[in-house]
Amino acid sequence: MAAAAFAPTNNFLARLFRPFTTSTRMGLGSDSGSGGAAASQTTIPDTAQKCTVAAGCFWGVEHLFRKQFGDKGLYDARVGYIGGDVANPGYRAVCTGRTGHAEALQMSFDPSRLSYAALLEFFYRMHDPTTKDRQGADTGTQYRSAIFYHSPEQEREARAVTEKAQAQWWNKKSKGTTITTEILQAGTWWDAEAYHQLYLDKNPGGYECPAHFVRGFPALE
Repeated sequence: MAAAAFAPTNNFLARLFRPFTTSTRMGLGSDSGSGGAAASQTTIPDTAQKCTVAAGCFWGVEHLFRKQFGDKGLYDARVGYIGGDVANPGYRAVCTGRTGHAEALQMSFDPSRLSYAALLEFFYRMHDPTTKDRQGADTGTQYRSAIFYHSPEQEREARAVTEKAQAQWWNKKSKGTTITTEILQAGTWWDAEAYHQLYLDKNPGGYECPAHFVRGFPALE
C-alpha cells in the first residue's frame, strides 16, 4: 500500500527529470502529408484526413487515442508541437512556455471508417477542457486544450461538437463550468523527439496525467 501511495509522485518526478534528448525533425505545413524523422513509417493513403488536438501531456493523449481507435480507422498518430512562433522547437524549449507551442497529437484517419466528430467527442471525454492552460498538475500554455482544424469543414464541426459538449456534458458536470478549448487553424507541425513517440508503450508505468481518463458521458445528441 505504501508503495502505491507514492506512485503518482514518483511518476510526476520522472516526468520532470526525464532526459532532454535532441533529434532532427521536419516541420510540416498544415496541408503536408509527409512525416518527420520521428514519425511512424506507416503508409498513409491520399484519402486519409488529419485531426490535430492538444489536451495536456502528449504521452497520455496519444496512448488513449491509439487504444480507443487503433483498430477502428486510425492509420497513425504522432506527438509533436504546434501553435508556436519558433522554428524546430525542442522539448526543453517548449517546456519553458516561451515558444508558444502546445504539446499535441496529430492523427491520420480513414474518414470512411472513423468520423472527425467521433475523434472530437472522444477528445472531450478524455481530458478536462475547462482548466485553462492546465491538465492535472501540468501547468502552462504548452498544456492548453486546443483543436487545430485543417479545413473550413473541420472548423464548423469542431465548433458544433464543442457547443454540444459544453451544453450536454461539461455544464451539467459542474454547473457554470466553461470549456476553454481553443479552436484554431492548424499551422506548422513539428514532430516531437523520437523518444516521445509511443512513450507509454515503450515505458509501461510511465507518467500519466491524472486528468487523462475516459469519462462515462452519454452519447452527444
